[in-house]
Amino acid sequence: MSSSDTAHTRRGPALLGLGSVLAVALCTLWLAVSGHLDLYINPRYAVFTVVLAAVAVPASVAGLVVVARGAGHTHDHAGPDDDAASRPGGPSHVLRIAAGGVAVLVTVGVTAAMLVLPPATLSARTAQQRSVDSATLSNATGSGPAVSLLGSGSVDTSGYGVKDWAAVIRQTTDTGSVLGKRVSLTGFVVPGSGDSFTLTRFVISCCAVDAQPVGLGVTTDGAVPAENQWVRVTGALAANPDQASDVRIVIRAAEVERIAQPEDPYEY
Repeated sequence: MSSSDTAHTRRGPALLGLGSVLAVALCTLWLAVSGHLDLYINPRYAVFTVVLAAVAVPASVAGLVVVARGAGHTHDHAGPDDDAASRPGGPSHVLRIAAGGVAVLVTVGVTAAMLVLPPATLSARTAQQRSVDSATLSNATGSGPAVSLLGSGSVDTSGYGVKDWAAVIRQTTDTGSVLGKRVSLTGFVVPGSGDSFTLTRFVISCCAVDAQPVGLGVTTDGAVPAENQWVRVTGALAANPDQASDVRIVIRAAEVERIAQPEDPYEY
């Protein structure tokens, strides 16, 4: 293969890689400007991510320019057979066109998808796939000081979220210390059986890829809201009436209010 064919063969992956970087960087900046970046990453990494994206845009554009200009500076010392392979319609020519086409399609496709499709949070289906169970709670909530403080009457639990109460319930060995505790929590509905559902939130450490669902079982005398519906549940912690369930404690709901998705749907 001639030197020009080798250069052309290498140019396709380079264009594809640089185009993909440019597309991702532009989409990241667009999400930041539109205020939706926190749907995909932990807010504490937002500034770092935006800075990297801002650097990546001119860097990838410069790389594309260099690669494109390189097309005019290759020296072909090929023989007749190589000329036949690289001329229009030859294998090398077709390969170059295909590589360039893939690069363009990936870049345009990724950018268009991010700009056209509305940003969305993780769903109840994702929570079910990642299993809202005790093992998941253990991974997502970690060990905090909340449990050791519950015995004190001075502890203010009004700011506790789904993650905090899930950690409390998971770690406590004395169920009497939590039964009867009043809670008012917000989350989305993962359907259960009968008159029950799981009030769920996703906990993000870094980004949506590592998000883990945490949830609390809820029993209600009213109708169970639809899957993915955001609700505010007010009630008290009680022993689970379903003795066959592995979940020991649930929220006995006094009120289940349907609400809009909060501006920040995740816990951290």
